[in-house]
Amino acid sequence: MVLTVGNPSVALLCSPGMGHLIPMLELGKCLMSNHGFDVTVFIVTTDSSTTHSQIIQQTSSNPKTTAALNIVVLPPVDVSSKLKPLNSSQFGARIKITMEESLQLLRSAILSMKLRPTALIVDLFGTDAFAMARDLHMLTYVFFTSSAWVLALAVHVPFMEKELLDRHVKLHEPLPIPGCKPVRFEDTLEPLLLKDEVPMEHEMFLQMGSNIRNADGILVNTWEDLETSVVQNLRSGIIKGKIYPVGPLVRGADPNRTKMDHHQVLSWLDQQPAESVIFVSFGSGGTMSEAQMEEIAYGLELSQHRFIWVVRPPHGDKTATNHGSFFKLENGKSTDSLLEKFLNKTHELGLVVPMWAPQSEILDHSSVGAFMTHCGWNSTLEAITNGVPMIAWPLYAEQRMNAAALTEELGVAVRVKNGGNKAEVVERNEIHRLIRRVMVEEGVCIKERVKELKHSAKMALSEGGSSFNSFHQLAKNLQWI
Repeated sequence: MVLTVGNPSVALLCSPGMGHLIPMLELGKCLMSNHGFDVTVFIVTTDSSTTHSQIIQQTSSNPKTTAALNIVVLPPVDVSSKLKPLNSSQFGARIKITMEESLQLLRSAILSMKLRPTALIVDLFGTDAFAMARDLHMLTYVFFTSSAWVLALAVHVPFMEKELLDRHVKLHEPLPIPGCKPVRFEDTLEPLLLKDEVPMEHEMFLQMGSNIRNADGILVNTWEDLETSVVQNLRSGIIKGKIYPVGPLVRGADPNRTKMDHHQVLSWLDQQPAESVIFVSFGSGGTMSEAQMEEIAYGLELSQHRFIWVVRPPHGDKTATNHGSFFKLENGKSTDSLLEKFLNKTHELGLVVPMWAPQSEILDHSSVGAFMTHCGWNSTLEAITNGVPMIAWPLYAEQRMNAAALTEELGVAVRVKNGGNKAEVVERNEIHRLIRRVMVEEGVCIKERVKELKHSAKMALSEGGSSFNSFHQLAKNLQWI
C-alpha cells in the first residue's frame, strides 16, 4: 500500500430522496473542510428538475462550503418497465432498482475523472456499486444514515436462523439481535414481512445487509454515547470492516439566512415565549389521509398550545397514513372549508405552512418546545442536537424502531398510540393527551434528558470526542490505496 500524493479524492454515491441527500452532503462537506479531501458527490435521480431544486434548497444555507463540492447529478434512467410490477408502497425496491440501472453511468463518470477516487462511499441502497468500485481498485464504504440499532438488524438478518425470522413474522415474537434490544413485531421493517408476499423486496434487503457486512468500512450517523452497547457489538467481529460512528451529521441552522430571509415562520417565532411552540412536520415523504389530518387539526385546537404545522396534500386512502407526497393549499391559501374554519379558530395560536418550512432554523429557535415528528433519523438528530423533546409519530421504514428507541431507551419522546399502524386513525383526544404530556406533565424530565443528549452530541464532535476521533481515523484510512 502507498499513501496518495496531494489531496486524497473520494466519491460519494447518493440514492434518490431528501433523507439520503442531506446527510450525504454533510458528510462531503466534513471530509472536504476538516480533512482536505477532494469530494465528488454523485446523485442518482428519478427526476432531474426535482433533484436540482432539492440541491439548491439544501446548499443555500452554506453556499461557500458547498460550492467547493463537486456535485454530479447523474442523468435519469428509464426503469419504468422494471418498476411496473411494483406497487407504490415498495419504495425500497423502487429505489434499489433505480440505483442498479444507474451503475453504468456512475462507472463512466468515475473513469472520466482526472483524479481517480481512492474510495467510494455509498448509502444503504448503493451497495451494488461495490463490485464496480473494487474493479476500479477503490475502497468500499457504506454511510449508514440511520441508527446503529437499525444497522445491527440489517447485518444480522441475512445470517439469522430461518426459524427465528419465521416466528417473528408469523407468530409476532420479538426478533432477537445479539447485543441489542429485540425488535418487536409492531416496530419491525416492512421488508422482513414481505418474504412470501413480495419476495423481491425481502431478498433485496437481505442482499444489502450482506453487502454492508463485506464493506471495507461502515460510517454510522450516530455517536458512541448514544448507542454504546450496539456499537460495541458491531465491533465484535460480525462485519469485515471497521465501524466509524461519525454523527451526528445534520444540517445546522444558518443565522445569516435567518436574518436575510425574514421567513414568515421565523419572524412569528421571534414573538413567542420561550419553549411554547409545538412544531408539527412529518418529513418530505410523509403524508396522511384527510381523516387523520382532521384529527390533527382538532387535537391542536384542543391543546390550546402555540403551533407551526407543515401541511402536505393528503393521499387517497380514507383511513391510513402513507409515504408518498387534507388540505388543499395554493400559494399559502386554503380551498378547503375545514382548514379555513380551523385557521379562523386558531389564527392567534399558530401557523399552517404549505409544503415546506426551514426545519433546522425552526428547531434551533428558543421558542420551540416540542417537535411532533415522523421519526426519520435526520429529523430525530436535528431535534436532539437542538435539545427539543419529541412526540414520536412513525409512519414507515425504520421510523417505528427509531420511535421505540426515543421513548423506551433514550427517554426524549412520548409516542402516539397506534402510531405507524396504517389501518387506524389516531384520534384528537390522543393527540391532545400527548401534547399535554410533553409540554406540561412530563415536560421537565424529557427536556432535561434531551438537553443531556444535546451536550453529549456536541462533545462527540468536539476535538478529542468520539466522533471527532472516528472521523480522523477514517480520513487516515481513506488516504491509503
